[in-house]
Amino acid sequence: MQKPLLALVALSLAVPASLTAAPPPSTVGDHAERVAAEDGLAWDFLEGLTTEVGPRMAGTEAEARGRAWSMQWLRTNGFVNVVEEPYDMRTWVRGTETAVVLAPFQQPMHITALGGTASTGENGIEAEVVFFPTYAVLEAAAPDSLKGKIAFISHDMRPTQDGSGYGFAGPARWTGASLAASKGAIATVIRSIGTESHRTPHTGGTTFAEGVKPTPAGALSNPDADNLERIFARANGQPVTMRLVLTPRDLGMTKSGNVTGEIVGRDPSLPPVLLACHLDSWDLGTGAVDDGAGCAIIAAAAKQAAAFGQPLRTIRVLFAGAEEVGLFGSSAYADAHRNEPFMVGLESDFGADRIWRIDSNFTESDADLYKQLAAAVARLGVAPSKQVAHGGADLNVVRAQKGALVDLQQDGTRYFDLHHTPDDTLDKVDPVQLRQNVAVWAATVGVLANHSNPVELGQ
Repeated sequence: MQKPLLALVALSLAVPASLTAAPPPSTVGDHAERVAAEDGLAWDFLEGLTTEVGPRMAGTEAEARGRAWSMQWLRTNGFVNVVEEPYDMRTWVRGTETAVVLAPFQQPMHITALGGTASTGENGIEAEVVFFPTYAVLEAAAPDSLKGKIAFISHDMRPTQDGSGYGFAGPARWTGASLAASKGAIATVIRSIGTESHRTPHTGGTTFAEGVKPTPAGALSNPDADNLERIFARANGQPVTMRLVLTPRDLGMTKSGNVTGEIVGRDPSLPPVLLACHLDSWDLGTGAVDDGAGCAIIAAAAKQAAAFGQPLRTIRVLFAGAEEVGLFGSSAYADAHRNEPFMVGLESDFGADRIWRIDSNFTESDADLYKQLAAAVARLGVAPSKQVAHGGADLNVVRAQKGALVDLQQDGTRYFDLHHTPDDTLDKVDPVQLRQNVAVWAATVGVLANHSNPVELGQ
């Protein structure tokens, strides 16, 4: 971290403590536009985290370094009550990863193991591959039809602004290996759940149903999945065989943790505004887009929302741990804070591209508050919406309380080009769009943190 720069930024945000009233909407709008043009806090956080720490695989020493780094950053930038809340989790790490088509045409493939899967052993496995163009075709396969074989699921994904393609394609990764194993497969390879055409396979977690023994499973890059499809088309009925080496390891129980910090409000008796992200990342890239950017956005926004003085309510940032491998941090935080009320929860975990829509779960039940939020961000190109917010993965504590949620919807058109890949690096983040995120978040949080009444939620 560049402490002299941070000190200057912190000084520029200092304001007289006597400014205790909520700023008028026009002032909030002017400030938000300045943030969109000038904010450097988010970039400082993101550059520092990805450069000084890098990948932050859940449960590893690298994730622990990420927690220590972020706690220091928060304290340096004036956050108080900065704490780490540790918990135990099972930890999986990858090993050797190779795939080669042996017949009828020999071809090396780019592959990466899916989180939570088993090892082939150092000598690997060689077996016939069975092609399933979609997840539904695999579902229809007869019991035991894959005994001794490798399943290949080529269920592809298309880019969408709202990320809805992930819900369609995701099952191939989330449960495809389990389904194939239940039908006798000794291993599974899938087309990466992603939208780019680079030879950069997408990792991500998978789960095995109760009673199904985990098997080796990996994701092929999209060009390699295309090539494997062509091999099947040109094989003229000959068996397609593959040699697969995947040697991940289970490290057993290790420590992970959540990090929180606060800007304390004038009335600490009021439930706080909770801003969430996740600090862990997969290990192929440096976790810039997923989700270092989200943590940078919420931390900078919390500071910018307080630029007019101490807010009425406390603003708390939650950097959740171990999200990627099973929401361990979200679950631990929900358990530890189940009896602590929150005014509202928001999460940033969809990259750093421009926010284009604001959703809530109180758009009609607390129409006045929603209109204030929509007005605060309209100047930044954010449209109102009738869609119901469901909150991000690390907001389990708010959902468990049936609390208020706001979703600031980002443009996800290119997100799945980068998601869980080696390409998730700082250069893929657009500083202009990152600042727009901070500005929208700052305006939104500024309204919420200075709202004195509870949010009115429908039945």
